[in-house]
Amino acid sequence: MDLELEMGGSNTKRKGNWITFPFVLGTMACLTLASAGWIANLIVYLIEEFNIKSIDAAQVANMVNAGINFFPLIGAIIADSFLGSFSVVAISCCISFLGTLLITLTSVLDALRPKPCQTGSSICQSPSTFQYALLYGDLILGCIGFGVSRFVLSTMGANQFDKQKDQATFFNWFFFELYFFAVIAFTGIVYVQDNVGWGVGFGICFVATFIGLVVFLAGNKFYIHDNPKGSPFTGLAQVVVASIRKIKMPTKVQNLYYQNHDTPYQHLPPQLTDTLRFFNKAAIETEGDIKPDGSIAKPWRLCTVQQVEDFKAFIKIFPIWSSSILVAVEVALVQGSLTVLQALSMDRRLGHFKIPAGSITVVALLSSSLSLTLIDRFFPFLWRKVMRKSPTPLFQLGIGHVITALAMAVAAVVERRRLGMNNDKQEMLAVWLFPQLILLGIGEAFYFPGQVALYYQEFPASLHSTATAISSLIVGIAFYLSTAVIDIIRAKTDWLADNIDEGRLDNVYWVLVVIGTINFGYFFCCAKFFKYKHNDEKTVPGNFTGSAH
Repeated sequence: MDLELEMGGSNTKRKGNWITFPFVLGTMACLTLASAGWIANLIVYLIEEFNIKSIDAAQVANMVNAGINFFPLIGAIIADSFLGSFSVVAISCCISFLGTLLITLTSVLDALRPKPCQTGSSICQSPSTFQYALLYGDLILGCIGFGVSRFVLSTMGANQFDKQKDQATFFNWFFFELYFFAVIAFTGIVYVQDNVGWGVGFGICFVATFIGLVVFLAGNKFYIHDNPKGSPFTGLAQVVVASIRKIKMPTKVQNLYYQNHDTPYQHLPPQLTDTLRFFNKAAIETEGDIKPDGSIAKPWRLCTVQQVEDFKAFIKIFPIWSSSILVAVEVALVQGSLTVLQALSMDRRLGHFKIPAGSITVVALLSSSLSLTLIDRFFPFLWRKVMRKSPTPLFQLGIGHVITALAMAVAAVVERRRLGMNNDKQEMLAVWLFPQLILLGIGEAFYFPGQVALYYQEFPASLHSTATAISSLIVGIAFYLSTAVIDIIRAKTDWLADNIDEGRLDNVYWVLVVIGTINFGYFFCCAKFFKYKHNDEKTVPGNFTGSAH
């Protein structure tokens, strides 16, 4: 790791490692509670308080979820290249603080919202230009603040540890806490919003953000601070340019490759891998590439062996990464919006308690939290007993693909049954949504934590923040794509009406099943040809280990 150990004297042993654990996870707990509580009931808030139609509200929620998962990449690049993780997290926490303050104000000040719809009337006043501007400003600030802070914080937390085993344990706890406090927000805060008041519910998010910022700053003296050295993407671009400029050079030459311009000049035997051999040309030294002191004279014509291998690692992971997008689209559509709309049209009573529509997806979060624990403790052991070898990270991702597609099929069957009961003037119990959400949670538990750990271990150290952020970017792209999918379906079919009882949501789910099946085939091909950076033992969250094949 390229870490600047800001330590001195007797305080050296007090920096980094597990002493930072309470501060990092304490901050994460507060930010998750605030962000999940802010987003969980957003569709209902937009419908009831801003008089926005149901499908349009779902689209806005999809865009917010996309933004909160897109901005982490920008934050990661800034952290890796310029400011470092600590500064980026601190700044983004302040932005989150401002965003939750403003959205709390929209819920308590009548002038910042349109007037309620008249009782018994379908005619409602739309928000004014100012009210729309303030609302969207709140949402943008929340997307930037919460999106950047949580994922850059995960990288900062992992960077406190030197051992891969400790990093894997940290990621496991990180995701467990992410799901656990999201469950609390999706139940407790949503219940407060529905039964006590929107102002109180959003106010809790505001207070949680403030506490998270205080806890994070309180641990500053214990953190190991990273030392950014400019944009790592510049080095990646140099490999491409240098390879093209030396396109006439043979791929395999007797010449020796340039190793490291940070040490005294020396030629060492070639150590480049055969994967993507074209880019090996970038490390071949030619006349005029080297200064008298041994450093590189023309960085856009000559690169080190390490730069070339870092570039290969970045490119090699791209097919696996791209196969994740459609999985996330399925999760985004089902867990992010469509299930909430279904719940609004179903009987949500459990005895004397009525489940808030915004809380229905907490079932998936609970399923993920429990599955993470079971997967971590039992799955590798059972798999080794049966197959006599350890499960690899890519195998874990494959299971996530299959279970997510299965969840879509179950969702389609349940929705077809709901429409049939509705035609018979019967109201279906919302608990019938639980099976698809449970399967979705299990799929997420297999997929997303393993994905983050795979990227973290395969990416070069200079891109560690980016490695964890691109998993978030997948979700962001997925939510943007999900809005496009909804727009296309609305334009070409009548499956998604403003009143979903008049549409065919089950057909949408069957389309997702087909897409998921095709995507799994693509993932299988990518995984078949993927080679790990090292051919030794690979670790993913918890006790997942496996050898590359």
